[in-house]
Amino acid sequence: MNTTTLRPIRTSSDEMKFIKSQWNFYKGDKNFVAPIIMDRQKLLSTKKNPFYKHSKMQLFLAERDGAVVGRIGAIINDNHNETYNDSIGFFGFFECEDNQQTANMLFDAAHSWLKERGMTHARGPVNPSLNDESGLLIDGFDSPPVILMTYNPQYYGQLIEKAGYSKEKDLYAYLLENKTYMTDKMQRMVDVIRERNHITIREVNFKNKQQFTNDVKTLKDIYNAAWEKNWGFVKMTDEEFDFLAADLKQVADPRYALILEISGKPAGFALALPDINQSLIHNKNGGILGAAWHLLTKKKKISLLRIIVLGVLPEYRRTGADAVMYYELGKRGLSKGITHGEASWILEDNQMMNRALTSTMNGKVYKTYRVYQKEL
Repeated sequence: MNTTTLRPIRTSSDEMKFIKSQWNFYKGDKNFVAPIIMDRQKLLSTKKNPFYKHSKMQLFLAERDGAVVGRIGAIINDNHNETYNDSIGFFGFFECEDNQQTANMLFDAAHSWLKERGMTHARGPVNPSLNDESGLLIDGFDSPPVILMTYNPQYYGQLIEKAGYSKEKDLYAYLLENKTYMTDKMQRMVDVIRERNHITIREVNFKNKQQFTNDVKTLKDIYNAAWEKNWGFVKMTDEEFDFLAADLKQVADPRYALILEISGKPAGFALALPDINQSLIHNKNGGILGAAWHLLTKKKKISLLRIIVLGVLPEYRRTGADAVMYYELGKRGLSKGITHGEASWILEDNQMMNRALTSTMNGKVYKTYRVYQKEL
């Protein structure tokens, strides 16, 4: 058997090899949605992505006979460790052949890099943080991932667990069928909640530059306050939030970017994105021109919204404002031919959100993602 070698990547050409190697592990997989190469370059770029102003990452490639048979990133998020006063490192961008020796080689390299820099634990996968694509798919392999969610071969879980990792937290994706909760009873309940709490909803203003800037600041303030107590949450810096907003602006539809106000004061927001993966799954090589063509020609066939964030400030959480936003998104989606939604991801122990999605929205957990951890 030929020797497998492992090396850290140092050059831009190596980085491109790292990105393009992802295709090696999904040959013949009908559910694989190829990433857009240009987007991956921007995500990994230490010059363009403000995440790396407070974090550092080293990427590794495992190769045999000139072919990439595995890859991994070792990540230190200084803002996470300052927030939680710990020394947790992370791994991400993991891909590997079905070979435990190769997987162990990758993890050993990542662990050594993290330990040399004082980390006591490794957690992942995160690509490169919990504010990005997170978790390993462990249940729900029968359909493609929706926009900005992960996907992987089923055997990855075994490779990670045999490398010494155990479950830290599960993340749920709920499938919502609009017609099952867009009922007259639901509408009457939402109308009562609106009137009782003086609720109004408006769209984020994408057209006016100054108003968009103001709205992004509102979203950031609500996001950092509403999610502050969530497991693993780390506040985004202003630069990170602006970077994310600029990206999302390219694919967002203002009809699904909503700010909820109570008595005229911002109290919550919801952001849902049309599942453009339903178009991008046809773009096999990850090229930007192909992506644009498939989005242009297949956009009208998109039938699902992914509810990426939906949150309410702590002082308004028991008002029913979350139900109002779910209903509003469903109503707006139905008017445009959207039949389903995915609410993701939801922490397994977020009882309030899980209860609302199952009892009020008739949602069902149809995909589960796992974040693992190991002591170094």
